[in-house]
Amino acid sequence: MRKLIEFDDDTFEKLKQLARDRMGTLQELADEAFADLLKKHGIPIDLKDALRKSAAASAKNNSEQKTAGGKDKTAAPRKSKS
Repeated sequence: MRKLIEFDDDTFEKLKQLARDRMGTLQELADEAFADLLKKHGIPIDLKDALRKSAAASAKNNSEQKTAGGKDKTAAPRKSKS
């Protein structure tokens, strides 16, 4: 998908020069910049990232349940006999 992004002349020239210095393209710079931005805000970039994030969250939840006194938080509390 193509979208237009407007840069002022000075910024555009600096980006072109950076791309040349890195022996890459402006598109590669844009891809890297947007990937970094999404990562900064915790948004998965692709399916692999989404699965990794989901697995990490699941593992964290499991470890939190085990460290909460060894009790399963999801189990219903037992009624005590009086």
